[in-house]
Amino acid sequence: MTLGEGTPATSPSLLVRLGISWLTNALVLAVVAAALHRVDVASAGALLAAAAVFGVLNTMLKPLLRLVTLPLAILTLGAAWFFVSLLMLVITKAIVGGFHIHGFWTLVAATLIIWIVNLVLDLTPGPWQITGRRRRLRRRRQPESR
Repeated sequence: MTLGEGTPATSPSLLVRLGISWLTNALVLAVVAAALHRVDVASAGALLAAAAVFGVLNTMLKPLLRLVTLPLAILTLGAAWFFVSLLMLVITKAIVGGFHIHGFWTLVAATLIIWIVNLVLDLTPGPWQITGRRRRLRRRRQPESR
């Protein structure tokens, strides 16, 4: 892939990608907090901490849980993975003081909002697409120019 007249495209450093992922998670959790009155965020620091924890859980624990629950996901046509995503929020709220989600149905709604916002981000060009799956999708969509 190139940028313009023969200038090769460079991938941002790992630190930049992690920073963008962290801020994207903060944006998604802020949307959840704004949309649901039973989600409380005590401060911007709590939001950033929740975004960091949520990002680490989604990077480290979620893939393992998805693998372990694969047979159940096949039987439930993927519904089991919804609860894996919900569990990431439960663990995040348990770890981060100042980030609270009150009630099971609020957790369900928060998980749905996160899925919708991530879908919109996947389809919208922007700097958040330079991390993980979004980066790979972007590379597939853009034909190489020679």
